[in-house]
Amino acid sequence: MDNLLIKSFNNIRKSKLLNIGIILLLLIIIAAVVSPNFLTAYNLQSVIRDLSFVMIITIGQSCLLMLGELDLSVGKMASLSGVVGGILMLQGHIPPYLALALSLMCGIVLGIVNGLIITRLKLNAMIVTIATQGVFAGITLVITKGRAIVGIPESIHYLGRGMIAGIPIPFIIAVVILVIVLFITQKTPFGRYIYAIGNNKEAAKILGINVDFVRTVVYAMMGFLCAIAGLLMIARLGNSQPAIGDVWVMNSIAASVIGGVALTGGIGNPLGAVLGACILSIIQNMIVLFNVNTYWQTAVSGIVVLLAISFDSVSIIAADMRARRRALQKRKQGE
Repeated sequence: MDNLLIKSFNNIRKSKLLNIGIILLLLIIIAAVVSPNFLTAYNLQSVIRDLSFVMIITIGQSCLLMLGELDLSVGKMASLSGVVGGILMLQGHIPPYLALALSLMCGIVLGIVNGLIITRLKLNAMIVTIATQGVFAGITLVITKGRAIVGIPESIHYLGRGMIAGIPIPFIIAVVILVIVLFITQKTPFGRYIYAIGNNKEAAKILGINVDFVRTVVYAMMGFLCAIAGLLMIARLGNSQPAIGDVWVMNSIAASVIGGVALTGGIGNPLGAVLGACILSIIQNMIVLFNVNTYWQTAVSGIVVLLAISFDSVSIIAADMRARRRALQKRKQGE
């Protein structure tokens, strides 16, 4: 029993999730000590409400990164889905909840479009999603003529503004999504396929995994999550704007990398990515509390991504150097 406890403790100690959790806890303590307003109910509700949208996008982005893929069109998929929902409600006179359902289907279709272009034409995901980002943004601007769609029915405002037991509804929805996606990635064959493809696509094909199908499904899931985030945002704002989600691309990648998700695929966990999103949200909230120019938020996200990527690369290089050193020592001992 003692050996089992020691082994379990060592596994936890070596886990990246524990390190990320410690960093998050230290940030919370620092923010609480430095700013007396940080732990107020209003500020905490504001933080987790803002976190919810990035959290939903980050969950999907982390799954793509685990797959060895990337989606730079997430913000534009969210805004286009939100705009479609607003138009269906106001100009199409469709009942709000039916319009929401159709908007979610729109997000899935946009994700499938990304997935099919990438898998069928064997193109680079980054290049394709940069291009589709422009396409989705253009369609949004054509539909809206660059103006916000105002007058979203009040019957759905609570989805973005409401609270249950003092907890914002968007955050509750984000947590439910996290639990579902964690179950899929950690407890189902489909989740194992994601990690297998992320580690080695060719080996996954040899094992009989339908690689292109799995990749397309994950892109469809990304589109679905983008639509959820976009619709929750229009419910919060009370209008549908073409600029919804502009900062979600950088933040979702930053959060995933901070959370231990490898850009090369096969390594990571959506929970770690969410913890990374929490770290970013607290840093950005501290910027606001300290009255620093809010434009620094984007710069901070970029700096954090650069540091996280650099640290990951340095760790890999250091591990490789240690492995070579051990191999050289064994060779010398053999001689």
